[in-house]
Amino acid sequence: MQRIVFLDRATIAPQIQLRRPNFEHQYVEHACTTPDEVAERLEGASIAITNKAPITAATLERLPALRLVAVAATGTDCVDKAACQARGVAVVNIRGYAINTVPEHTFALILALRRNLVAFRESVLRGRWQESGQFCFFDHPIRDLAGARLGIIGEGVLGQRVAELARAFSMVPLFAAHKGKSGLGPLYTPWQEVLETSDVITLHSPLTKDTRGMIAMPEFEAMKRRPLIVNTARGGLVDEADLVRALDAGLISGAGFDVVDGEPPSPDNALMRAASRHNVILTPHVAWASDEAQQALADQLIGNIESFVAGRPANLILGAY
Repeated sequence: MQRIVFLDRATIAPQIQLRRPNFEHQYVEHACTTPDEVAERLEGASIAITNKAPITAATLERLPALRLVAVAATGTDCVDKAACQARGVAVVNIRGYAINTVPEHTFALILALRRNLVAFRESVLRGRWQESGQFCFFDHPIRDLAGARLGIIGEGVLGQRVAELARAFSMVPLFAAHKGKSGLGPLYTPWQEVLETSDVITLHSPLTKDTRGMIAMPEFEAMKRRPLIVNTARGGLVDEADLVRALDAGLISGAGFDVVDGEPPSPDNALMRAASRHNVILTPHVAWASDEAQQALADQLIGNIESFVAGRPANLILGAY
């Protein structure tokens, strides 16, 4: 009998169907779980499901029955993978489910900012259209996407899909070489060239010790074309305080962010303080969260668990099993 505990079911929308696995089991779910509740709630569990609830080394020491941590997301930062490996606990994650939703959200931000939709909407609500006395008004600049250079940082499946959409808009996509690296091949445009020549820069990289803060004031100062900066990847890739300073200095023309460094953000977070500006759009980490993508995630999550119990583990994290 497998005992399955989902620590933070509220991280998947309530309308999404989470079917039960096709083997004998006990199933318990909690809407959310604080870090100090994890060990107690997983007591006796052989399978833990988590999205963001942390699985630490100290917690694992208290869970001798645990055999699998099934992460209900692609990122596995919440799990101490080295500790899992040492204790023979497998870790699996979700892959490939966001191939449409994240790129579409990316372009929603790009289009809204390039065409100043937020600013025009607010002007209309204030009565500016009536004040203009004619069929339109030109208070805010509008820029086409066609011909614009799109710098893409991150060449994985999401970055590749963003490039496909960019070509459909007649943009020129450029995959940035990894910061500080050269000789990566013809796919890549040198890092500095991407910074200097892009009209829009969009991030699709994982957050690691090497990528944390990779966009900061030195990078903003190199951006000669005042690009839009879009981040639907991970908070922490961009130094948020420097981002606001770059906005203030006119080094960039706007920012569309779906993630911040620390979620939910504190009220004094730099991006939160800037979120009311016309050229800033901040969404609450929902680029991944179309109903279609969430249902695919939920189905894959249960499929991962079934495969593990059947002895055919899928989506194992390297070194975790």
